[in-house]
Amino acid sequence: MTSSFATAAAAPAPDPTVAATRWLAVGSLLGLIVLSLAWELWLAPLRPGGSWLALKALPLALPLAGLLKHRMYTYRWVSLVVWLYFTEGVVRAWSDAPPGRWLACAEIVLCLGLFTACALHVRLRQRHVRAHTGAAASH
Repeated sequence: MTSSFATAAAAPAPDPTVAATRWLAVGSLLGLIVLSLAWELWLAPLRPGGSWLALKALPLALPLAGLLKHRMYTYRWVSLVVWLYFTEGVVRAWSDAPPGRWLACAEIVLCLGLFTACALHVRLRQRHVRAHTGAAASH
C-alpha cells in the first residue's frame, strides 16, 4: 500500500499545456465522429435517407478511450490514422458539390487539429517527464 502511495507521490505534476493538448485531441476526435455521422446520415448523404459511409465513424470511436486514459501509444497511432480522414476530406473538398465541399473542409480542419494536438501531446509529455526525471536524478 505504501509503495503505490510513494509512486503516486513521485509522479510529476500534470503540465497544463499537456492537458490542453489532450483536450484538443479529444475534442477534435469527437468533432470528427459527429461530423462523419451527421454528414453521411443527414447533412449531405450520397443517397437520400443516409449512406453506409457513416460507418467511417466507427474506427474513430476506437481510440477515444485510449486518449482519455492518457495512453501514449494511442496518441502516436491516431496521429498516423488521421491522415486517412484528411485524405478523404481533401478528395471530397475537390470533387463534391456544396454542402459536401464545406463539410469536407471542416473535416480537413478537424484532422489538422487532431494531428497537431497528438503530435504536441507526445512531444510535450516526453519533455515534461524527462525534465522531472532529470531533476529527480540530480537530487
